[in-house]
Formats: sequence, C-alpha cells, structure tokens
Amino acid sequence: MSSPEAIAPQIVPSPRRILIVLLGAIGDVVRALPLLGRIRNAWPDAHIAWAVEPKSKAVLEHHRWLDEIIVYDRAHAPWTFLPYLLRVRRGNFDLVIDLQRHLKSGFTSRISGARDRFGFAAPNTKEFNHLFSNHQIAPQPNMRLKLAQYQAFGDALGLAQSPIEFGLAATDDERARALAMLRDAPRPLLAVILGSSWPSRIYFPESTAAVIGRISVADADSPALFPVLLGGPDETKLADDVMRHLNNVPALNLAGRTSLRDLIAIFPECAVAFGPDSGPMHIAAAVGCPVVSLWGATAAERSAPWGFADLAISGAIPCHPCYLRKCPIGRECMRRISPEQVGATVRRALATREARR
Repeated sequence: MSSPEAIAPQIVPSPRRILIVLLGAIGDVVRALPLLGRIRNAWPDAHIAWAVEPKSKAVLEHHRWLDEIIVYDRAHAPWTFLPYLLRVRRGNFDLVIDLQRHLKSGFTSRISGARDRFGFAAPNTKEFNHLFSNHQIAPQPNMRLKLAQYQAFGDALGLAQSPIEFGLAATDDERARALAMLRDAPRPLLAVILGSSWPSRIYFPESTAAVIGRISVADADSPALFPVLLGGPDETKLADDVMRHLNNVPALNLAGRTSLRDLIAIFPECAVAFGPDSGPMHIAAAVGCPVVSLWGATAAERSAPWGFADLAISGAIPCHPCYLRKCPIGRECMRRISPEQVGATVRRALATREARR
C-alpha cells in the first residue's frame, strides 16, 4: 500500500466515475450534500455514486446531483458486507472520497481499486482509516463545523467555490402526501422535533410541552404557532408524553407516521422548528426552515444546522459537551435549557424569517 501524500489543487484529472463514502448518520449525510453539489458543478458529466447505510438512504433518493446509491445493509452483517464490496469493486471508480473516517469506509475505498482515494488525515481518523487513502486533506480542527470539514475535500481537489446548497427536494407525490397530513392544521406551523439517535440529547417532554404552551398563544409581535410533533416509531411514547403535558393545547401528533422523505416535504410548510441535535434538525435547515437547536451532550460549534447557528441554545453546565450517548446525571444539561429561553428564541426566529420575506 502506497503511503499517503499531501495534495495540491488539481492533482486529479477529470474523473469519469466518482464514489462518495459516507455510510452512517443522517445529519452527516445532509451536511455532505453541499460537497456533492460542488463536485457535480466541477464535473457535470461524471457518474457520481454514494455508499450509504439504509437509515440515511432516503436523504439521497431522487437527488438530482446523484446517479447511483450503493447501500450497505449493516443490520445483516457480516453476510451483506461481501456483496456490498463486490458492488463497489464493479463500479470501476477512479476517484473515491472517504468522509467516514473508520475502518469500514477505508476498506471500502481501498477495495474500489480507484486510482485516487481521498481521506482525512491521521489525527482525524479512527481504526487506521488513514492507511487506506493515498491522498489526505489537511488536518482539521476537531471542533470545526462538520460541513466545513467536508468542504475541505473540495478545496483539496481544487474545485471552484460555490454557494452552500443542499439540493434537497421532495417529489410531487411526497409534497401531496405532506399537504394531506397537514390539511387541517392551522398556519403558521411549528415543527417540534422530538427524537435523536442519542438518548443524552433528547429534551424532556414536560419542557417541550411548556415551550409549545408559550408559543401557541399570540403575543404583540408574533402570531400563535400550531405545533406539529415529528418523530420516528421510537418517539411515539415521547410524543404521547408531550401530548399529555399539553393539557388540551391543540397539536398534530405525527410521531411514527412520517418517513425522512416526508420530512423533506413537511419542513418547508413550517414557519419554524425546534428540537435537539438530530438528523431531522439538519434536514429542516437544509430546506430553509429556521431551526432553534438544543445542545447538551454535543456541541453547536461543531454541528449547528447550517445558516441557523445563531439560534442554537446550549445547556450551561461544566461537562458540556461530553459526547456521551447516555448521560450518567439525568441529562442535567438539557434540564438547564429553559422553556422560556426556547420560546423566546423561536419567536426571534419567526421574526427573522418574516423580515427576510
């Protein structure tokens, strides 16, 4: 295996077939979409594929900048790993961009047989991932925005700068389904993002209900907002708890009834959203819905939704951010984010949106 080399712009000739490897988190996939757009602008005739796991596949479906999705079904590993690698190998890629940083993605990059394999520098990788790339970008500060870290690959490839765009769009059928679900909900809508893949990041149901209670009533500067609860099948109990704490405040509970593709159509119908660090939070921002994001175990400095970092609220506690999936002290950081602060920030987000219009 050749040793990785530092790169200069324009090191690679125009590639015919490109593979992006970013398998995991929904939010990471969303934040890498602007890099996809930059690659498409630079090489409009190239075939671009993306290796991804099923949980994030929906973000990439129907995407106008992408030609192919290669799915690795980790839930049925190890039996699915070899067929996945064979499909990658048959792709005849000449450029691979590994955004994942782990052994699995590094092995994917190497097995592709691509002439040029770009990855993160050793300080930013795990599981010896850097040994599988033959070009590495400059080391990235750990707390630099993930989206900016992905953009560094475009810089390393010598690609022209372009505006940050995500290219996320619902199909006509998806928009029609979203409008049907929201038909009886009075406008303007407040999207309430309930869940997160880490239990430590979830806001408390009584606090969520208190935020809704404060902004479901109009004040002198902004109208009443009608809440729409959003979450996957794992958030149905959390949604029920929120509804119970609402004490007859009207709300539309869509928890367990929507897919990621539905969210791409629902968020543009909402005036503002709030919720913890999660994939849906990044989807909302990507389609232009202002997001008030709540931070405890993780850091807004690294992961705030693009364009709405000024609406991030962090729990004031010395151990923030701990990056623990499960909190040993009862999510005290999230407890310290008051409903009053969240409600006021939601109203500020709404006022900013109206000013832009």
